[in-house]
Amino acid sequence: MSESAGAPAAVLNARIIETLGRDIASGVLAPGDRLTLEGLQQEFGVSRTVVRDCMRILESMNLVYSKRRVGIVVQKPEVWNVFDPRVIKWRLAGPGRAEQFRTLTELRVGVEPVAAAAAARNAAPDERTRLVELAEALRRLGEAGELDAFLQADIEFHTLLLRASGNDMFASLQDVVAEVLAGRTRQGLMPPHPTEEGLHGHLLVAEAVAAGDGSAALAHMTDLLEEVRQAVVG
Repeated sequence: MSESAGAPAAVLNARIIETLGRDIASGVLAPGDRLTLEGLQQEFGVSRTVVRDCMRILESMNLVYSKRRVGIVVQKPEVWNVFDPRVIKWRLAGPGRAEQFRTLTELRVGVEPVAAAAAARNAAPDERTRLVELAEALRRLGEAGELDAFLQADIEFHTLLLRASGNDMFASLQDVVAEVLAGRTRQGLMPPHPTEEGLHGHLLVAEAVAAGDGSAALAHMTDLLEEVRQAVVG
């Protein structure tokens, strides 16, 4: 596909960023590998302007850096912006999938129980009600095996919980958690029907938040994430 074919710039950019990001995250492009604007223009059939725009986005993720007379250089994983949802998605699709799930699940274990306790203190009445509604919806969808709809409700549940904590640092992780949840489904790691422990665990967390019981919310979210950790990490 060439730029002259009339593809919108946003489509071209997304295709190039997706291809290069996936190749970097999977190791096809290794740390220290060099790219050139001219080579990328030829590979993707686009203008220098489009390539430069894409490189700026990849640089913002710390996947590459530009150096005069050297070109565009692939960065080491240690400096990547590992909280960028796109980087998370690419890493979960690559050979390091198991390790990425482990580290992300450990992040959730460290954050979400505390966020649940904070939500029990700080959530607005409509947020408390909505959490219970979502937990009940998760049971219906899970028992019916409607995994796509289940995923959307699960993302909304955990996003709302982080926001309702009243802690903007927790809330800033909502896209990270959403990508982890989506990745688990995308990689075929969700059972056809979610476990009873997981379904009931969501309801226990929601009811504790609704009741303003921070200790119970923390304990139930810890239990829920331990079930997730065992399922994903083992």
